[in-house]
Amino acid sequence: MNPPVIAHIGDLHLGVHADLDQLDALPSYLKDLSPSAIVVSGDLSQRARHGEFVAARLFLHALSPIAPLLVMPGNHDVQWWASPFGIFGQRPKYAKYRRYFGEDLTPVLQIPGVTIASMLSSYGIAFGSLTWNPNDMGTIGHLPASEVRRVRKVFEGAPSGSSRIAVVHHNVIRGKISNRMGLARWRTAQRRLVELGVEAVLFGHDHEEVAAEIDGTVVVSGTGTPTDRTRGERASAFNVLRLDPDRIQVEHHVWDGGAKRFRRGDVAAFARRHATGTLAGA
Repeated sequence: MNPPVIAHIGDLHLGVHADLDQLDALPSYLKDLSPSAIVVSGDLSQRARHGEFVAARLFLHALSPIAPLLVMPGNHDVQWWASPFGIFGQRPKYAKYRRYFGEDLTPVLQIPGVTIASMLSSYGIAFGSLTWNPNDMGTIGHLPASEVRRVRKVFEGAPSGSSRIAVVHHNVIRGKISNRMGLARWRTAQRRLVELGVEAVLFGHDHEEVAAEIDGTVVVSGTGTPTDRTRGERASAFNVLRLDPDRIQVEHHVWDGGAKRFRRGDVAAFARRHATGTLAGA
């Protein structure tokens, strides 16, 4: 069996900032990569408008023949104004998203050898996401203990030896250019992810491609954005993860605006420590 290959895109922001040339090129480029799965880590829309969600649905429909999809909401997909601080319950915030993408806000995707579980971090204006910085209001997210408990059960019920991959929308490490964390109480969130025994965490939100590790044990893949809102006016990029027997390879695939095509850019490799559900060498 060939090693699993996971294409990781996100922050489509289908609205005024979307780069139509990139969106046109992505399906055929992804098809040539022959991924085992495609993960879309949130922010399908710019302002949670019906037209933006329609466009996102059509775009994802074009990707669906290529590989199984895992799609989750980001903070831009949340109608926080419909229920700030949850005063009218949680459902109104996600009403439009659910109309176009289904009831499940935290889908799980099982492919041979890998369990990919999404973890909801986008709650709009919520008590759990509050920080001392007023600019974080409605933008920053949080990772509640209830999400960790739910995903732990998902992994416990997965096939024996299945690799554990988590997906959140918000960046779980500090952005190199923005210097911002995506999550309130991020140290707690990082500790919880390490304790889950995940091999990798996929995220977006910060609009900069990233390949790194948490605690020297958990690989993180941060995807860029196919829009004109990249960090530092850098070229847009998305990631491809290759789960080889002894390592996880994170490839950045970079948009060449002049040639109007993607090309493979930098590659980072990290030793696998949970490839068979236990620490390597144990």
